[in-house]
Amino acid sequence: MASQPAHPESIVTTEWVAENLASENLRLVEVDVDTEAYDQGHLPGAIGWNWTSQLNDQLTRDILSREQMELLLGDSGISRDTTVVLYGDNNNWFATYAFWQMKIYGHPSLKIMDGGRQKWIDEGRELSMDAPEVEKASYCASDPDTSIRATRDYVLDVASTANSTGLVDVRAPDEFNGTLLAPANLPQEGSQRGGHIPGAANIPWASAVAEDGAFKSVEELQEIYGGKGISGDSETIAYCRIGERSSHTWFVLTQILGYSKVRNYDGSWTEYGSIVGAPIEK
Repeated sequence: MASQPAHPESIVTTEWVAENLASENLRLVEVDVDTEAYDQGHLPGAIGWNWTSQLNDQLTRDILSREQMELLLGDSGISRDTTVVLYGDNNNWFATYAFWQMKIYGHPSLKIMDGGRQKWIDEGRELSMDAPEVEKASYCASDPDTSIRATRDYVLDVASTANSTGLVDVRAPDEFNGTLLAPANLPQEGSQRGGHIPGAANIPWASAVAEDGAFKSVEELQEIYGGKGISGDSETIAYCRIGERSSHTWFVLTQILGYSKVRNYDGSWTEYGSIVGAPIEK
């Protein structure tokens, strides 16, 4: 019998979502890489968040502040007792990025729809062109939990000293070895140098998903990450180029495998690869 995810409450199937579309106190949120995808059809009742303008501080290149998160959630009709189901394109890259940020600010009931937008479409399920009318709510976020985030200084310290922290570079092999500065289908920009943080294991985010876009089994994931020395015994830091693919891996390690000490380095390679004097490997 297959093992259950460590946090089964954090993952729901497309079937579950279809059966619960009309549930009270449930808010569906679509967050896509392609910021125009929502307008081409979305789950009935879902609202859309734009990751470029709504999930980042536009002036400081940072995640949302507590006040910004409270405003976003309140404007989205989300209160502390709302169950939020996140999903999106590209196997939920930015859905898990939103999940991670909402975890930082302590939202109690969060779920990812396994397989994301494409699995829903592949199964022939209903799409809507209508943006729902949202009644604004009042939201009070928790103090930020910074234990699930790695900053530039934290990563520099890990990279330059002997320690047991495991670094996971979730980018494609050509990004890891320095051939590319970004995924092959995206503009090659964002950092001054190609390569990876010294000591990092290359475990591409996509190795965690099956052909239908859903997460692989617990046993398969244990083998994939454990086989590269990432077992959850010590702290792990995941990074990519801008922090969304690594939030997908952060979700796998924390919510499915139950690792307790995992940080997402959202500055990722666009930051690290441009730091003067920082050690890198190719």
